[in-house]
Amino acid sequence: MTCPLTPLAISVLALLRERPMHPYEMYQLLVEREETRIVKVRPGSLYHAVERLASDELVVATGTEREGNRPERTTYELTDRGRAALRARIQELLAEPVNEFPIFPVALAESHNLTRDEVLEALARRRAALEASVTELTDLLEVARRLEVAEAYWFQLDYLRAITTTELDWISRLITRIDSKDLTWPTP
Repeated sequence: MTCPLTPLAISVLALLRERPMHPYEMYQLLVEREETRIVKVRPGSLYHAVERLASDELVVATGTEREGNRPERTTYELTDRGRAALRARIQELLAEPVNEFPIFPVALAESHNLTRDEVLEALARRRAALEASVTELTDLLEVARRLEVAEAYWFQLDYLRAITTTELDWISRLITRIDSKDLTWPTP
């Protein structure tokens, strides 16, 4: 029985839809394409995902090669079953909102356990990181446009920038409210 495809499995199947490749090449492409912004990728987890996809018959090994002293590299390709699973999972995820339980709302819910100053300092660091991320995403979008890359290949970056900008605006308002004592803060 095949489990629902994880984000990393979706990325692997999508890469193999482009052409057959070995896991290390997949890893390099995911990093090069900045997909690490949307998918948690580590070489070990990628190899594990490929093995699971192979056991589910969504990908198949097509050959093994060795260059010099390097370890053998097994090349995989997408099966018809894998292509269908990829399409079905993408359609499902586009159509149905999912509560993914991110950790940040937990930190917000429990922030009353810190002092006002500790919360302000932590939120200021988060705001700076979000500002840097918005700048970096804006730069990536400008490069994609300048290179005339079809928008269908990068519009997820525009989504990430919009979400990050919204969080940045919200955090900035929260910092102002806590700092001005408009938001009453309990003493832990």
